Amino acid sequence: MGAESGSGAEDRRWMRRALTLAKRAWGRTSPNPLVGAVLVRDGVTVGEGWHQRAGTAHAEVHAIAAAGEHSAGSTLYVTLEPCCTQGRTPPCTAAIQQAGIARVVVGCQDANPRHAGQGLHLLRRAGIEVSSGVLQEACQDLNEGFFWWIRQRRPFVVLKMAMTLDGRIATAAGESRWITGPAARQRVQRLRQWADAVMVGGATVRADNPALTVRAPARWPRQPQRCVWTARPLPADRAVADDPDRPPIVAKPVSQAQWVEFLNDLGQRELTTLLLEGGGELAAAALRAGVVNKVAFFVAPRLLGGRGSRPVVGGADPARLEEAMSLQRLQVAHVGQDLLVTGYCTHVYGAD
Repeated sequence: MGAESGSGAEDRRWMRRALTLAKRAWGRTSPNPLVGAVLVRDGVTVGEGWHQRAGTAHAEVHAIAAAGEHSAGSTLYVTLEPCCTQGRTPPCTAAIQQAGIARVVVGCQDANPRHAGQGLHLLRRAGIEVSSGVLQEACQDLNEGFFWWIRQRRPFVVLKMAMTLDGRIATAAGESRWITGPAARQRVQRLRQWADAVMVGGATVRADNPALTVRAPARWPRQPQRCVWTARPLPADRAVADDPDRPPIVAKPVSQAQWVEFLNDLGQRELTTLLLEGGGELAAAALRAGVVNKVAFFVAPRLLGGRGSRPVVGGADPARLEEAMSLQRLQVAHVGQDLLVTGYCTHVYGAD
């Protein structure tokens, strides 16, 4: 059986399968990326794999082990450029060569500027046919948090808020449960699975006593680091402080310099992603400091009204409309009865 040259449609088909495999480890691999791999020979899958958690075998190695002797002459589809240096595990480029794989199709290159493209170069130098950039945007989006952290050494920040259609997150008295429906709350659980750290304001902790943990599925193996945006000591009986071995990080960065210092500290702890869950003053502070990469606003089909009802973003009043922040790559999706609006802060996402 010889090497397969492949076609554009076939390459995209198998890369979609590799993306599906990568997502099986959603929320479990940090500080490593999600990666999926498929080995194809004569149009048939002979091996599949995905990276399962940091410190364990990479997706390519799992796929090669599953394929065994059928790896020889096959085509490898992998969502991320194979590693070419010794880390916690041996380089995947060596395993690919030893397995006799004839062609490698890559979704996107390594985000680390020190390594980007080197794995592809080594494979080509070994006589292996290499194609890159297949479903590149989807493969990059899969690991946008990891890519940001590997370049900037601080977490990728997502601001998640739940609001009424008229932009309110609570009544004047602070009642907020539940603005959105069950499907939206389930989606938030998936965001918490993704996040290395979760942050809420101190007022939210004192009033609502949230645990800030992944509750679904039960017995989730990797809970996020809990953070509270406050300058005041927390009551000892709050749910965020129920683990003495991993106490919450308490901080109240306000200026951009303070936020960057706070985020750098998280980055040094290998926390690659931070989910901000409000309230409105925390949202305003992070947006004003210019550290939010992405917003995810759940919008319920309700109109609350009231001058005293709490806005989704608080803070000081802007003097001019031109002070409004712009978003790019906006997407809107139905999540049960609610809408989910996501977008990237133009002046932050993709910055050098």
